[in-house]
Amino acid sequence: MANLIGEMLVGLIRILIEDWLKQAALKVCAWLDTMVRGRVARFVLGGFLGLAAYFILPIILGLFH
Repeated sequence: MANLIGEMLVGLIRILIEDWLKQAALKVCAWLDTMVRGRVARFVLGGFLGLAAYFILPIILGLFH
């Protein structure tokens, strides 16, 4: 019974942390969008952010799995 409650608690905490990280990333990206002027600069910045997410997200998700 304690194992079940522990697994449910860990799952809840993981969901809350993932939601918080998604909200934080969205706020940072929205802030960057207002700071960057020009279509090419936004395209380049988006490419860098996408490339970083491609490598960093599997590492972060691996830590929680």
